[in-house]
Amino acid sequence: MIPPPETIRVTHRRIACDGSGDGIPGALGHPRVFLEIDEHGYVDCGYCDRRFILAGGPADGVDQAALPDIASGASPSGDAG
Repeated sequence: MIPPPETIRVTHRRIACDGSGDGIPGALGHPRVFLEIDEHGYVDCGYCDRRFILAGGPADGVDQAALPDIASGASPSGDAG
């Protein structure tokens, strides 16, 4: 497996991703999706492949290339709730 292109440590299990950041304006990103980090301690965005890792969780400090993709739980922003 190859490592995700970008990893971001977060402190909350529910996060939003719109593909912006790293010099990419929000308008050039992707639709905002809400992701839920489960017991694995991380989740991948299905659009941009960013990996969000729960700080202090089971995936924090682990070789990210050894972990499988987890993109389940993504929901469009209109379906949040």
